[in-house]
Amino acid sequence: MGLPGLLRAVIASVCLGSIMAQKVTQNQSEIPVLEKEVLTLNCAYEANSYTYYLFWYKQPPSGEMIFLIYQESYNELNATKGQYFLNFQKTTSSISLTITDLQLEDSAVYFCALRDHSDAGA
Repeated sequence: MGLPGLLRAVIASVCLGSIMAQKVTQNQSEIPVLEKEVLTLNCAYEANSYTYYLFWYKQPPSGEMIFLIYQESYNELNATKGQYFLNFQKTTSSISLTITDLQLEDSAVYFCALRDHSDAGA
């Protein structure tokens, strides 16, 4: 049995869109953290167009996929939503998700996803 208040964040990646060469990479694996702590998950990507969208999802043990937050490539302001904060670095093709005030219900597999604008009609 784990410690009380111990959370597990596992990260994975997914690429949304057509066969075009898009790539999303998350190099972190399972990360144990405690309640009330702050966690940052990193994601590197390759996009084929100037306009694209980056999404973060979580999948708790119950199995459903839950959308968290997204970033548009043309927006210079980092997106924020509740306890979720993005650090979007277009020049280095990376985006990180910071989750503040972690709770037990934040235990999940986290997914970074890329949607290239050229796929919008697909």
